[in-house]
Amino acid sequence: MVKMKMKRSGGSLERAMSQRSKEAPDFLPLEGGPGSRLPKEYEEPSALNSSVLYIGRIPHGFYEEQMQGFFKQFGTIKRLRLARNRKTGNSKHYGFIKFESPEVAKIVADCMHNYLLFEHMLQVHVVPSERVHPNMWKQAKQKYDPSRGRRLERMRHNKDRTAEEHKKLVEAIMRRDLKRRKKIKAACIDYECPDMVGSVQPIPTKMKFSEEE
Repeated sequence: MVKMKMKRSGGSLERAMSQRSKEAPDFLPLEGGPGSRLPKEYEEPSALNSSVLYIGRIPHGFYEEQMQGFFKQFGTIKRLRLARNRKTGNSKHYGFIKFESPEVAKIVADCMHNYLLFEHMLQVHVVPSERVHPNMWKQAKQKYDPSRGRRLERMRHNKDRTAEEHKKLVEAIMRRDLKRRKKIKAACIDYECPDMVGSVQPIPTKMKFSEEE
């Protein structure tokens, strides 16, 4: 009985080894070690033909001009866009670069991924062709204007509000005031907060920032 079990186990082992040998094309042999499965990024042919790079964890101070001057050492840059906050204009610490050839983009991704720059490890990946959105390069050629965020915020503040919008605004102010009162009381601070009910107008006609501000 023991010999029969050993033969059966040996047959199952042979079948497992033969099945594994059929999967050999999916494995990359290493010197002196077992085979390892290929990463997914090498299995996608669209990523090999793409010349667009995603760059994440961009440090503060490394903006469009600095990125252009640094990455042009690898090859010709066709497009470059740094994502910025629409309200403040500050960097969102990620961006996109399009090179002239996919080969250059692949070399940059291999060399600059996890590259330490100003105490930030850059994350550089090739973006597959089907994931390149048409709006990815929107406003890429426009020069950054630091006063644009202030103008947009002024327009947002000066817009005409309906009674319902003003009601929501007042309710938000009252919620923040109640939260502030609870924090002061929890800290055992003897302070009498001013009344917010009388200071907030019911329906103002218009509130505007002056252009000088």
